[in-house]
Amino acid sequence: MQHSLNLRKPLAFFDLETTGINLVRDRIVEISIAKAFPDGSVQVRTERIHPGMPIPIESSMIHGIYDADVADKPLFKQVAKSLAQFLEGCDLAGFNSNKFDVPMLVEEFLRAGIEFDTRNRRLIDAQRIYHLMEPRNLGAAYRFYCGKTLIDAHSAEADTLATLEVLDAMVKKYDGVEITDDKGKAWSPVKNDMDALHEITTGNFVDFAQRMKFNHDGVVVFNFGKHTGKPVLEVLKREPSYYEWMMQGDFTLDTKRKLTELKLKGSLLVK
Repeated sequence: MQHSLNLRKPLAFFDLETTGINLVRDRIVEISIAKAFPDGSVQVRTERIHPGMPIPIESSMIHGIYDADVADKPLFKQVAKSLAQFLEGCDLAGFNSNKFDVPMLVEEFLRAGIEFDTRNRRLIDAQRIYHLMEPRNLGAAYRFYCGKTLIDAHSAEADTLATLEVLDAMVKKYDGVEITDDKGKAWSPVKNDMDALHEITTGNFVDFAQRMKFNHDGVVVFNFGKHTGKPVLEVLKREPSYYEWMMQGDFTLDTKRKLTELKLKGSLLVK
C-alpha cells in the first residue's frame, strides 16, 4: 500500500497484543509494525512473542492468541535488538498508542536491557485526533474515514494497517479545519506535519504511565496520590523517602527513570 503523509523520516505505525493492560506485570504476545517511508512506501513486520507467562483466557478471547500459539516463539528479549534496529530513526504512531502501546513497548525494551529513548521521536496517536474530531472506536473510524469494514479486528496487523489508513485519511479531511478550544481560541490542530500531530496527541504528561505531568506553568507535578498537583522537586526535597518509596514500588521502569532524571536535574541528594 501507499500513503500520502508528509514525512521527513519514517513513521512506524504499530499495535500490540498483550497478556493484559498492566504495564508492570503484563507482556507482549504479538507486535505488528507498518513502517511508512517518506517516499510513500510501507514495510510491514509482524512478530508473535512468547510472553514468558500464561496468557489469561480473557485476553486470548479478545485477540485470539493462546498459549499454544506462542509456545515455540521467541521471548521479547530475544528479538528486542532486532526490533530496536527496525524502529531506529522512526517516529511512532498508533491508535491509543501514547497511553498503552508506547509505554508497554518501552517497558519491554527496558526489561530487555535496551534503552529505547522516545525523546527525539514524534509520537502520533490517531485515537487522540479521532476522539477530538469524531469520538468513536477504530472500527467506526475505519468506516467513517476509509469507507471500509474492519475485518479481523484485534488482529495486530489488521489494526495496524487500518490505523495507518485512518491517520492518512484524517490528515486529508481535517488539514486546515479550525476548531475552538476551551478558552475560545480558534486553531487548526490537524496538519500534514508530524510536529503538529505530535503536539496535539502527546499531551502534557512526563511519563507514559501519567504519574507526573506539566502544570499550566510548565512545572512537573505529581498526578496521583496524596501529592497530586504538587511540584515533584518540592515533594522530594521535603520528603526524601517518597523517592525511595516510588523506586521500590509498583511503578513502571519508565516512571522510575523519569523521576530519577528529575531528581538529578534538581540537584537533590536522596539517600
